[in-house]
Amino acid sequence: MLTSLAKRDLQPELMDDPQLDPEEHRKALAGLARINAIGGTGLWQPIAQFARSKNRPIRILDVACGSGDVLVQIGKRARRANLALDLSGCDLSPVAIGAARARSEKAGLSVSFHVGDVFQGPLRGTYDIVMSSLFLHHLDENHALKLLQFMRQATSGLVLISDLSRSRFNAILVWIACHLFTSSRVVHYDGPASVRAAFTPNEVMTLAEKAGLNGAIIKSHFPARLILTWNSQ
Repeated sequence: MLTSLAKRDLQPELMDDPQLDPEEHRKALAGLARINAIGGTGLWQPIAQFARSKNRPIRILDVACGSGDVLVQIGKRARRANLALDLSGCDLSPVAIGAARARSEKAGLSVSFHVGDVFQGPLRGTYDIVMSSLFLHHLDENHALKLLQFMRQATSGLVLISDLSRSRFNAILVWIACHLFTSSRVVHYDGPASVRAAFTPNEVMTLAEKAGLNGAIIKSHFPARLILTWNSQ
């Protein structure tokens, strides 16, 4: 756990394996959803602020949405705040999309989910907000750059990235959270591996500038995340 974090150590994660047992996959997704709910993603505040500045429904796409827990939490908060959001999510995994549809249906929310590979071409549609949570660290630098470019091209408003921030302190926090809040062996392995693979705020800023996200802002979000916000307007 406490290996050197001076450089990224990008290794395959168990949840990225297409041969992963579906039941183990669903258990891991549920564990991650629990951790997201406890720690928060830092995405609600910029979304709510943007939505309140418009007098119309806001179209949002969550790239690599996983089990849809982030979108569902946003949808619940928007419902309580009386904000009109048109929510969509895409993910490469059919197992994840199936879990996302079940989650949104259980919550009584209308969310559009589809299976899709962001790197097979530009994101379909134009959105007010394109966001992604805990996906950037899965990518090598070239693919991370392409992701930011595709997100920029698909939005008329905000690009939002919420991801882990690589540091020794965050590695310890994530290890504790993964073992405290889920019994999933997949999460126990993938959580610490994710921190080792994560970018630092300075590295993300460099990627953002290369991707044309000029003026992007990066802030820390306790306990272990960074939030990138870029406004095309």
